[in-house]
Amino acid sequence: MLFLAKLFGILTLIWFYMTAKNHGGPLLNWPVIGLIGYWLTWWLSKMLIVVPLAGMVPKHSVVEFLLTQLPVLCSLAVCYLIRGKLIASLSAVDK
Repeated sequence: MLFLAKLFGILTLIWFYMTAKNHGGPLLNWPVIGLIGYWLTWWLSKMLIVVPLAGMVPKHSVVEFLLTQLPVLCSLAVCYLIRGKLIASLSAVDK
C-alpha cells in the first residue's frame, strides 16, 4: 500500500531538484524542503484523515485502497503550493 507513497516521495525529490535547476535555485535546499514537506504532510494527513475515517468506511478493498492513497494526494497538493512559493520567492529576490 505504501508503494505509491514512496514512489511519489522520490518523484517529488526529483521534481524539486529539476525545478531548482531550471529556475537557478539552490540545488540541495529545494529538494530537501520538498521532501520534508511531502512526508510531513503525508504523515499528518494519515493521522488526521485516514485513521479517523478507517473505522467509518466498509472493509472493502477498493475503498481501503482509495482511503490509504488520500495522504499522497494531499501531500502532492501541498508540494505544488510549496514549489510555487519557492519559485515566487526566487522571483521576488531577482526584482
